Amino acid sequence: MAQFLFVLTRGLEDPTRATRCMQLAHIAKQAGHDVHVFFTDDGVFLAKKGMAENVVAPTGDEMSDYIGLLTEAKVPFYV
Repeated sequence: MAQFLFVLTRGLEDPTRATRCMQLAHIAKQAGHDVHVFFTDDGVFLAKKGMAENVVAPTGDEMSDYIGLLTEAKVPFYV
């Protein structure tokens, strides 16, 4: 098992990168790795409850789905 720290620096202005960060964190957690997520810079806005609900990548991936899955998996978030 490896340890991963995902640092989210993108916010509402870049839904693709923001969502992709959460997606990769979820994939790592599903693979059994120790995962932590740190919100910084513009990413801190997405740490506020409800802000991520409108963040959707062009691929259709919704950030709130990944945050919910990571929360259920007890992945720690740092702001």
